[in-house]
Amino acid sequence: MVRDDGEPAAPGVVGELEMRGASLFAGYLDNPRATAAAFTADGWFRTGDLAAIDAAGNLRLAGRTKEVINRGGVKFNPLDVENLIIAHPAVEMCAIVPMPDPVLGERACCFVTLRAGGRFEFDEMQQWLAGHGVGKVRWPERLEVIDAMPMTPTRKVMKSALANELARRMQARQER
Repeated sequence: MVRDDGEPAAPGVVGELEMRGASLFAGYLDNPRATAAAFTADGWFRTGDLAAIDAAGNLRLAGRTKEVINRGGVKFNPLDVENLIIAHPAVEMCAIVPMPDPVLGERACCFVTLRAGGRFEFDEMQQWLAGHGVGKVRWPERLEVIDAMPMTPTRKVMKSALANELARRMQARQER
């Protein structure tokens, strides 16, 4: 694991997982730009996964670098906030995506689907997060309740589809 500055992350500290070895592919076919972006100068492959190694040597995945939200230079992975929101009795599924912001660069938007008969409002989300000790810098600034999460065939939430839906909704509000 490496920190943002490229230095090794200490045990227990989340960093980007990099790997190298004989069984790893050498690069992208006919795409030197993608190969250069995916590998460090000394041959380590940047997986895009965030992970930490504990004192016993066990690897714990903590999210993806592409899912990190950069709010005014403060970067955070929304995975633990998503898991906390999913623990709310009214929420079936949750995904947090970056939302463009002209001042801070990005803010967070939370998409949820609800359990049958469930109700989950923005202020309730804030109270839930505050009650569980989540710092305000990690709170989503927007909540969107949707009927169904866009999913891949392997049952992963398609955050890119949510980001596109958010852009569409923001555009529609601007046009009103």
